[in-house]
Amino acid sequence: MEHIQRQPDRVARSRSRLLDGLQRWLPKLVVAPTFVLVGVGIYAFMIWTGVLSFTSSSFLPVYEFIGFDQYAKLMANDRWLTASVNLGIFGGLFILSCLVISVLLAIFLDQKIRQEGAIRTIYLYPMALSMIVTGTVWKWVLNPSLGLEKLMHDWGWASFSFDWLVSSDMAIYTIVMAAVWQASGFVMALFLAGLRGVDSSIIRAARVDGASLPLIYGKIILPSLRPVFFSALMVLAHIAIKSFDLVMAMTAGGPGYSTDLPAVFMYTHTFTRGQMGLGSASAMLMLGAILALLVPYLYSELREKRHD
Repeated sequence: MEHIQRQPDRVARSRSRLLDGLQRWLPKLVVAPTFVLVGVGIYAFMIWTGVLSFTSSSFLPVYEFIGFDQYAKLMANDRWLTASVNLGIFGGLFILSCLVISVLLAIFLDQKIRQEGAIRTIYLYPMALSMIVTGTVWKWVLNPSLGLEKLMHDWGWASFSFDWLVSSDMAIYTIVMAAVWQASGFVMALFLAGLRGVDSSIIRAARVDGASLPLIYGKIILPSLRPVFFSALMVLAHIAIKSFDLVMAMTAGGPGYSTDLPAVFMYTHTFTRGQMGLGSASAMLMLGAILALLVPYLYSELREKRHD
């Protein structure tokens, strides 16, 4: 009889242990495929690209290691130097323009204006489009035979000229215009969220002291948004460094290779010109540029959290 009573207890304890083990392992089993895909699809290929950058690979991988020869060849490549200069121009103007426009738009919306939701949606809409769509639309708008210049001529302004898209000296600035149009709404949303998080009592106290609205924003509110500025800077720098589809849709790196960016250079040499080693070396330098921005940012954020 006692044996019969203990049997259900053992079954209950076994079932409880099974459920406890399942609760411990189920989350790990659920996220395991994601970790495997990320590990193989991102980090393993990243390491493989680094290995290929030290080889003489051309159309196919060849594991004949030649040291830093590909990096030396890359530094002596005029097209790479042009792409690097273009990245400096594009990245600098893109980041600065987005920050200025986004801050102004966020301040404008922070005034509790009418139809704020509709206006915010209009500002954010370009971010819903892919870079390919944005590039195609801007290519039509800036095409001298189809877009703005033709429209002005049809309206009777025969002397109007806007041929930046086909000018080797000015084409890079059309890329900046399209990129700013797409990204500024998203960055505006970041700043608007930061502005809405500022304690309103501080603003009221400043107004009681007679401070004007520009002074309040310039001396009190915007300095308190330093984390938002850093986050926006990281996002925009990342977009600038890896910009590829926008350039391919608008100019494909032309005229000539006057609008080449490092991502375009990497793709062209790796997949169309049969210089996989050289393309891999350029990809690793792009990764280094991203890490040079990301690591100090993460270090500062983690240090602040430890101090808190």
